Amino acid sequence: MTSHQTTQTMKPATAAKKLGVYLEATPAEFQEGVVSRSELSTLQTDPPEWLQELRRNGPHPRPVVAAKLGISIAGLARGGVTEPLTTEQIDALKKDLPEWLQKERATQAEVRKEAVRIKEKRDREKDTERGDRPDRSR
Repeated sequence: MTSHQTTQTMKPATAAKKLGVYLEATPAEFQEGVVSRSELSTLQTDPPEWLQELRRNGPHPRPVVAAKLGISIAGLARGGVTEPLTTEQIDALKKDLPEWLQKERATQAEVRKEAVRIKEKRDREKDTERGDRPDRSR
């Protein structure tokens, strides 16, 4: 009995998300087809010109815009940014540094600081728990 291995494929939206690009800005043949795991791997390791251009200049999806601005996706929404932005638009926002962006960056910094504090606290608690147990390896 011969087993047939099926090729795993994904929707273009999933592939675009994994590639970090805005689906609507990709070529029509990408949007209308399916992408196999091997095709995705090839796109990641040897991106064609259209993918390089999208990554370089955009338009970028919200997660990429948020990361480039150093804020959360929710922070983008609070700042009124609901559409994909180009690299040029992102750079202009960084240069102009509107009040909402300054506030969101400060909020994000606090969130990161709190996450580090919680992790350190958990690590200390784990160390304490380990210290309370007798060492059975002897």
